[in-house]
Amino acid sequence: MDTPQLDAFVAVVDIGSFTRAAARLNLSQPTVTTRVKSLEQGLGVTLLERLPSGVRPTAAGRQLLPYAREIISLTGRARQAIVSGGQPHGRVDVGTVESLTSYRLLPMVEYLYRRYPKVQVALHAGAGPDAVAAVREGRLDCAFVVGSPEEHEGLDTLILCPEPMVLVSSPGHSAAGRGPVSEDVLRATPIIRADTRAGYQLQFEQALGLAGPDRPRVFDLDSIDAAKRSVALGIGIAFIPLVSVERELAEGTLSAVDWAPPFETWTQVVRRRTKTPNSALDALVAAALDVAAEHIDDRVLAAG
Repeated sequence: MDTPQLDAFVAVVDIGSFTRAAARLNLSQPTVTTRVKSLEQGLGVTLLERLPSGVRPTAAGRQLLPYAREIISLTGRARQAIVSGGQPHGRVDVGTVESLTSYRLLPMVEYLYRRYPKVQVALHAGAGPDAVAAVREGRLDCAFVVGSPEEHEGLDTLILCPEPMVLVSSPGHSAAGRGPVSEDVLRATPIIRADTRAGYQLQFEQALGLAGPDRPRVFDLDSIDAAKRSVALGIGIAFIPLVSVERELAEGTLSAVDWAPPFETWTQVVRRRTKTPNSALDALVAAALDVAAEHIDDRVLAAG
């Protein structure tokens, strides 16, 4: 079992095709096929099922997959460590929710790029509970999530900062500026979701008991800008991180609905629990802590 064999195996699983995996790896299709067959022969198991609709991993293949990803990643980091001169280096794949990307993570990425030129960051928005699973499986190096802190088996969770939430509507909406709003009113109002799979969104809907045939209409947009525009047009209400709508609330294009969630929310970063060094990921987490601390300090100064 060697890294080229694992590269071929992972590429075929990710794409579902030997031919397209070969194109990704810049190899011939027979070469990719030979490498996967050699890997299967060396392990004495079948790793891939060849089906008319494509290729998918067997049970043994699914078991091997996270280890294969880790070996490939570790091999790349080892090569880079030798030539990096001790500086953080390498690529970090980061899962996040869309509403955090511009308002929390881009300042962190800018900070990281200025300080560590050998570190690459790839943000994958639209993540939620699926991102935690992707971290566990090695498809992502870490994930930024918003919600109540919880433990994840085999993963480390670091709390970065409190993440205040707000329920927003258009200024002319019946829920705006009328004092505390009952949950019955909220349950009858269309909901706009910018982060469909975010932990905080699931908590919000559970708190209101939004399930079953009597739930209100839901608009899944997976875009913070589209969600804000839809709310401003009066289409519905949105439960969203305050940091992402502060400007609109100050300008009066959106209004805060008088409803307090029965839970606290925090921005957190989730990563695999491992003793294997990853200087790029360590640098990213340190940058996230620094940026979060600066944000909290700015809030304290503004409040003072």
